Formats: sequence, C-alpha cells, structure tokens
Amino acid sequence: MPRPEQKMIQLTIDGREVEAIENTMLVDAAKQGDVEIPYFCYEPKLGQPVGACRMCLVEIEGIPKLQTSCSTPVKDGMVVHTETDRVKHAQNAVVEFLLVNHPLDCPVCDKGGECPLQDITFGWGLGRSRMIEPKRHFEKPLALSPLVAIDRERCILCYRCVRFSQEISEDYQLIFTERGAHTYVGTDDGHPYVAPFSGNIVELCPVGALTSQPYRFRARPWDIEQAGGVCTLCPAQCNVTFTVRDERVVRVLARDYEGNKDVDDGWLCDKGRFAYQAIHVDERITRPLVRDAGVLREVSWERAYETAAALAKHKGRIGAIVGGQASNEEGFLLQRLLRNGLSSHDIDSRQTSATHPPSPITASLAKALAAPALQASVPDIEFAHTVLLIGSDLRDDAPILDLRVRKGVRRNGVKLLVASARPSALDPNATVVARYAPGADEELVDALHRGLDGEPNLGETIDGLVAQLRDGGEDVVIIYGERIGARAAAGVLALARRLNLVHPGAGLLAIPAGANGRGLREVGCVPDAFAGYAASAVSGRSTSEIATALDGGELTALYLLQADPVRDEPNRALWERALHSAGVVVAHASVLTEGLNEHATVIFPAESHAEKDGTVTHPDGRVQRLRIAIAHPGEVRAGWSVLSELARLCGAPELGVQTARQAFEQLVSAVPQYAGLTLDEIAGHGVRWPEHEAARALWTEGGAEGSTGSDHGPAGAHDGDEAYGTPAPRPTEEQLALGTYRSIWAAPEVEISPALQYQIARQLVELSPQDAVRYEIRDGEEIVIRSNGTLLNGTAHVRTGIPEGSAFLAEGIAANSANRLTEPLVAVQSARAYREEQERLAREAEEAAIREADEAAAGTAASQETPS
Repeated sequence: MPRPEQKMIQLTIDGREVEAIENTMLVDAAKQGDVEIPYFCYEPKLGQPVGACRMCLVEIEGIPKLQTSCSTPVKDGMVVHTETDRVKHAQNAVVEFLLVNHPLDCPVCDKGGECPLQDITFGWGLGRSRMIEPKRHFEKPLALSPLVAIDRERCILCYRCVRFSQEISEDYQLIFTERGAHTYVGTDDGHPYVAPFSGNIVELCPVGALTSQPYRFRARPWDIEQAGGVCTLCPAQCNVTFTVRDERVVRVLARDYEGNKDVDDGWLCDKGRFAYQAIHVDERITRPLVRDAGVLREVSWERAYETAAALAKHKGRIGAIVGGQASNEEGFLLQRLLRNGLSSHDIDSRQTSATHPPSPITASLAKALAAPALQASVPDIEFAHTVLLIGSDLRDDAPILDLRVRKGVRRNGVKLLVASARPSALDPNATVVARYAPGADEELVDALHRGLDGEPNLGETIDGLVAQLRDGGEDVVIIYGERIGARAAAGVLALARRLNLVHPGAGLLAIPAGANGRGLREVGCVPDAFAGYAASAVSGRSTSEIATALDGGELTALYLLQADPVRDEPNRALWERALHSAGVVVAHASVLTEGLNEHATVIFPAESHAEKDGTVTHPDGRVQRLRIAIAHPGEVRAGWSVLSELARLCGAPELGVQTARQAFEQLVSAVPQYAGLTLDEIAGHGVRWPEHEAARALWTEGGAEGSTGSDHGPAGAHDGDEAYGTPAPRPTEEQLALGTYRSIWAAPEVEISPALQYQIARQLVELSPQDAVRYEIRDGEEIVIRSNGTLLNGTAHVRTGIPEGSAFLAEGIAANSANRLTEPLVAVQSARAYREEQERLAREAEEAAIREADEAAAGTAASQETPS
C-alpha cells in the first residue's frame, strides 16, 4: 500500500505556533515546538497508544476534560495548554499515585540515573507525598526468563512489555496476572519467557521493574560511556549502542533514532543483545597462534607473520574463504592480496545449504539481481501491497526483518505469501502458504511462472500465490534466501521482471547466508568477478571446488578470513580431508572452532564487531559504518593491518595501507557503485548506494537492467519450451528427503556467551506427524539419522507443517551437524529401536558364529572318525 500522505497543519501549544503532520499524536507534535510532555506508557514503536498511565494529560480548548496527549491526534488550529493549574494538579496526582507503592530502590536500582520515573518525579512531581503507609513488598528479583529479572513492586503497569509480546514479536507469552495492587507481569503458563526478542522489554521498561540479568549491578550511568556500532552477527545488521566500562562492553542497546529506523526499527534480537559476552570470555583468541609439534601455541606477531608468509611459496595454488563477519575493507584487501600478490582467483564468500548443494549465484547473475531499480528497501516491506517470501525463515536468517513483516501485516494490511520447504515462523501471518519438498526451490519458481503464463490447476497453494501476485497490487516485494541457488534465483529475477517490479515501493530483497554477504560479493570476494562485479577473464574456483582441489593436491594452501568450512560448509568429510592435505592454512578467528583447532597452521586473532573500524553492506544496499567502541583486547590487531603487512611480506607492497580510512578510500575507488561515498556521508545512519543516480547509471549503461544473458539460465527459459525445474529427490518407503535449516542460535558466539547457554543450538530433527507415527517416534525422543554409512544423533521435533516424507536437520552447529551428510535421502529411527536392532544383529551374528563353529567342529570330528 502507498505510504500515508503527510499533510502539514498548524496548532498552538502553550502560545507557540507549531507545525506538525496531521494526525500525529499530540505528544510527538509538541516536541516540534520544544515542549516536553511527560509520559510512561507511550511508545510509538508499539503502535496505537493505550493511554494507560495518564501522565500526559493536557488541556485542549473546546474540550472540557483533560485529554491524554499520547492518544490525541493533532488537528489544524488546535490550541493546547500543558502548564495550566489543572494540568499540573493532574500530573502531580499521577506521580504521587505511582509513588504510593514504588520502592525507594534508586541507590541500588539498575535504572537509577537513567530512569524516566526519576526524571518525571523531579520535573512534574509535587516533591512530597501524603502517603505514610508501608509500601508493598514482593519476593525479588524473580527470573522472568534466563535473561530478564523482574522486581514486581517497581512495576507501574505501563503495559509496554505486554504490548511488545502481543503486538510486536507476537509470541503472546506476557500478560498481567493477578488483580489490583497485586498485579504484575508474568507469562500465561507460568513458564520462563523464552523468545528470540525477549531482551527488548528491558529497554522498553520505563522503570527498573525489568532488568537485564547479565548487566544487573554491573555499572551505573556515571561509570559508563556509550558508543555506536553495527551488529554483524546476522544479515539484519542492526544499529546498536555499546555500553562500555573500563574498555569492556557490559551492555548492548538498540541505537534508536530517526536515521536508523529504516534498518531495524529500534529493535534487537537476543543474539545481538546478549552475545556481546563472547568478546570478553576466556575462550577468546587474543594472541597469534602457530602450530608447533601438532599443537597450537601462542607466539609473537613476528613469528606468526613469518609462518604465514610461507603463502608466497604457494603462488597460484592458494584458495581463500571469506566469512560473513568480515568487513568490506577486509574482504577487498584479501581478494587483492590473493589476485595481485599470490596469483590466484580461487576466493569465495558465498554459502550453500547442505541439502543438495545448489550452484552458488554467479557474479553476472548477482549483478543483475543487484540492479538499483530492482532493489527493495527494508521500509518497503512495511508498506507493500504484497510480500512474497521464498526459501527463508526470517526469524532464523534475519530476525529483525521478521518483525518488520509482522508490522506490515498487522498495521497496514500487507498480504504475506510464504513459499518454503520448512515451516516459517511467519506462516500464521500469511494469506497463502505453499510447502514444497526440500531442494525443490527451482520447481516452485517454475510453477509460479507457469501459473502466470495461464497454466491452470497447479495446486491450490500455487494457484493462490499466482492469484495474489497477479491481482494483489503493484507494490510487490520478493524476499528470498541466497541459499536457494543460482537457477532458482535466476527464476526470481525473471519473476521480478515480468511483474515489473522496477518502481519505488517494490523489488527484490536477498537474504545472504553471511552477515555481510552482499558487501563481500560487491568488493570482489567471488571467483568469477573483480570488485564491483567487474568481469574477470579468469574464473577461479567456488567454495566446494576449492575443497575438491585441496583434496586432490591442485591447491596447496588456504586462507580463512573469519570462516571455518568444517563447521559451515556442506560435505564436512571432504573439508576435513582438504584441510589435512593443505600445506599452509592461515586463519583469522576470534574463537577456536573444531576445524581451526585441528587444521590451522597460523591463527591471527580477529576483531569483534565492537572493535572494528570499517564498513559493511546491508542486504538492501545500505553501506554502514563500523566504529571502534573498545580497545583491542590482548594483542589483537586490525584485520586490514594484518592483511596489509602480510601483503608486504608476500612481495606485494603496493597493496599496503596505513590506516582504516586509506583502506576505505581504496575500496570506493575500486567499486564503481560505491564511488563518491565518504565516511562522513555514511556517518551513523548509512547510505543506500542503489539510491545514487551515479550507481543507477552504471546498470543502465551496462545493459544489465534488462538483459537476461545465457548465464542467467532460467531467467529467459520461460520464453520457449525449456523447463528448468530440477526435480528434488523423492523419498522412499524407508527413507526421507533431507532438508536443512540453520538456527539463529547456531553460532560460536552463542556457545561461549554465559547468558545464552540455554539457547545453544543442538540437533533437532523436524518430522511431520505422519512420519512420526509411521516410524513410531515420539516428540522429544532421541533418534538416529543414517545416510550412506554416516550416523548422527538428534532429538525428534514433531512439527505440524513439515512436508510428509521429509526430515529437516540443523546445520552450522558444533555437534551432529547436518553437513556431515552428503546424500539427499536419510533414514530415521528412534534410538531405542536402533539399540534394539543393533543388539538383535549382534545376537544374530553371535549365533551365526556359534553355528559356524559348531558346524566346523562337527566336520572335524566326522573327518577324524572316517576310517583311513
């Protein structure tokens, strides 16, 4: 739907002429005239106001009673008074009423010094109380969740936290329980409040009723400093504020101001809010490590550089994998080092799923998909007529975008269409939900094209999707996961073109597998293009091809920039062999994962996102700036500095840079779509390069906007008889089709953060109820997964919506990861039945051995009795 029109009107507040947008709430309009109206319950991010606290009462001429300014929209000519005796008396009374039972905890309360209740009491309270009765007391604190503590007697019943649970995250867990003076916030079933976004209620609470368990009693406002930054733990790239004390991050808050609303709307997931603890744990790598006698040992930087410089002996035979947490500058310098200094084009930053790994998206296709006219922004999700989600569960892949979609559906009537193999958290919000077999993304996109071509009876859900795409409005946003692969992505591109999604408010939004996946592609961390998608005469190897080449001896060295392919890439066994075969493995890492611990030759300590100076690129093309919030712990050095020094030692001194700013300047001079960007322009809000006219001209001049070239495959396949949908493997009576998913919690940072231990991702095998009955498996039961001689253990999760004949396994986890499996079909069995089967087979083998022994003995005896 189109964004609401903004009509400016004039009103008078306390004798001042104020200009505001019509129907803006009066409390917000007053700020335009530098008039502050106090409030507790109001929070624009929560939607329609409720007027619960009555603190914002004002007098409006023509209306006899006082009105709540948070729920009163402004009209032209309105005359408002905020400082009359009636208003002051009402405000004094509300403050007095709130303090009747509110405890005098300010000296020990975490909110003390940054508490709205304190500020409003001093500014609008009477300064004394007529109440002398004892205050109420509850047991305190209670654990509302493993992350949030509640002090019930401090609660002023503003309703913010309950509204967040019910109207923003839509987990519907928080309610007001009990009645009267005994009312407090709790969960509807009495269980802990466990949800991906639970930490937001701490920041919403206007008093100290809800406090962060990890931050509780750690610091006071006068002890700390605030530093802005960007979270790089997932592709949502939320803007954050680091609370710093003594060069340690002790808290993470949303960096909520007007310039950032287009990114995260002022919310954070619990991973981004609490995984900061990984910065300061003992497991953090803070000194260089070199393998000595088979064991990694801490060494000096000189020794580490000397060992890593052995890469120069492997010129032309080096591969590189770049992880999603690397900055644009780090990725750019590494690809220059590899290509210009070490004569190799074998570099990749793309990831595929462990399920039938599809071909990764080529650079030419990525360039076509990145055409500025086709780029949807994050706010477009909120105001589109229709949003089509293909092959992604946003709650796991980019959690804050999940909240943005919910907001659009709830407030603006956006029609949500979900097409995925695995159930999505957004299914209940969808108008149409289409399920397909694991790995059948191409078939789904092909079916949409055939439906738009007029082919009837493709199935109820496909027909529903097609009808909505055809008749659901012109502003359509297609969100798709990068892991659907090249052919399905090319089909999505063709779909966007035939729907004419080249106007503002519509377009494509790709969710990369890594946090900075888009930026790394754009700066040249792909095997088939230079920075800025510039065509390369020599095409290098993709990630999977690098593994095969290492295993076969064609490549002899590997550079891992914040990546561990043993954990993250398909075919773990191949990668273990490949790393074992490599002569030199150089890595940047902040955590010692299993693959690095077993195979790395040199490990340079990597910076966290609170320590980096550089840039990253959001999935919608917004270049954002990382800033240094804390000093480097131990002997950690900047990634760009390490790469620059290594380039000098490897004989490529021209690649060297002396500062992070120089690295950025080299980057923007080499990437055409970033041309003209400056750090000052990016500032704290970022810049969307697809909105720059110069960048748009690059695509128009190059013809990428309208071409479908042969390398786009399916993008033009619908003009003829060619069909591009590759059928996914079908399950058999004994086997299920393998699908994979990656949980939001599947990350080393989660595993080493003390506060998030309860969220560590483990192998949950998702099965349909029908298959659970067929295999006699109960929900929560331990099961065994078998495929081509490989065994995995996991816990059964029987889930409605899983396609019958499918099993979905978690990947990217520390133990029993799905990337150990290489076949598209698996057999599942309860651990109990598996043990019984093994015991039966063992008994049968033992009985067979006894029979053979008896028969052999009988044969020997018979031969001895035979007369000579």
